[in-house]
Amino acid sequence: MTLSGKAPKIGGLGLYAVFYLAFIYGPVLFLPLFSLNDSTFISFPLKEFTFKWYVEAFQSERLMASLFNSVKVGVPVAIISTILGTLAAKAITRYRMPGKTPMMSFLMAPLVVPGIIVGIALLIIINRVGIDLSLWTIGIAHLPACTAFSLWIMISRLEGFDRSLEEASLNLGENAWMTFWRVTFPLILPGVIASLLLTFTISFDEFILAFFLAGNEPTLPIFMWSQLRFPAQLPPVLALGSLILIASFVLVYFAEWFRRRGTHLESSSGV
Repeated sequence: MTLSGKAPKIGGLGLYAVFYLAFIYGPVLFLPLFSLNDSTFISFPLKEFTFKWYVEAFQSERLMASLFNSVKVGVPVAIISTILGTLAAKAITRYRMPGKTPMMSFLMAPLVVPGIIVGIALLIIINRVGIDLSLWTIGIAHLPACTAFSLWIMISRLEGFDRSLEEASLNLGENAWMTFWRVTFPLILPGVIASLLLTFTISFDEFILAFFLAGNEPTLPIFMWSQLRFPAQLPPVLALGSLILIASFVLVYFAEWFRRRGTHLESSSGV
């Protein structure tokens, strides 16, 4: 490699990537910008720099209640969907079964079915059964899609290491359950962590299903949407939204980092 002193040229694909990133993330960057503006109106020119909207966000009982509602839904959904996704991925990758391809299509269907259709269908069924709308109904609605994401992550993880390690454990007299905990689980742990982080983020940010099934306990996306009609209430919402935006990027980054770290450790160790 020679050093010519010239800047690298950006081709057509590079220009497209820059335009794509600017188009996607450019408008999002205005969120923290306006959250630091000392004005209740979202407009230019900006006034003074302030952090008071962040203080008001944490002092708002309704805003904090909706935040904790999202956490109450997201944590159990992440745990349950990761457990279900791991078990389903192990069954698909380790056992021969008839109808595996149709089963995979059925499990992955929540990723392609429009959320509004699922939300309306679940609302009709829940009303017919007579169940009250609550955080429980939101969590139940989030499970299929989150489980599908977890299944996608865990299949790639379980197919990423040598199955002979499990066979060696079984040949040495260990049962299937302890083989999973002592051999399989440590190897797929980065994928499990990635699944937990990703499914929590998906459940936490989900709007359409929660809109139909929220009842009297709105999650944070529903509360933010309801405050768009009140300009005076919007700046604290923007402030909290900016913090959640940063936290979402961090969670997704670490989810991908854990997934790639597990893959790297396997390739470097020759597993």
